[in-house]
Amino acid sequence: MKTMVSLYSNKRGEISRFLNNFFDKNIENDNKLKWEKLYLNPIEIADIIGVFIENNDNYQINMWVSLDENTFINVTNENADDIIRYLYERFPY
Repeated sequence: MKTMVSLYSNKRGEISRFLNNFFDKNIENDNKLKWEKLYLNPIEIADIIGVFIENNDNYQINMWVSLDENTFINVTNENADDIIRYLYERFPY
């Protein structure tokens, strides 16, 4: 099973700026307004969700995650902790 993280923005360069800070290296996104990454281990998305929520006031970005095929969840301040807890309950390996 693959888990997906999708970032969207209406502001060019905003996703690249976030990713460069998150990965602590230069990530080429060509000023696109969308970025997606597949993760083989669903637990790995907990880090990017946490960093996104801690810094969402600094970026004009929306995050969506998909844990099941064709089902996306918008990550917000209100549900981020619940999503992370759910990840560890559902995928305890």
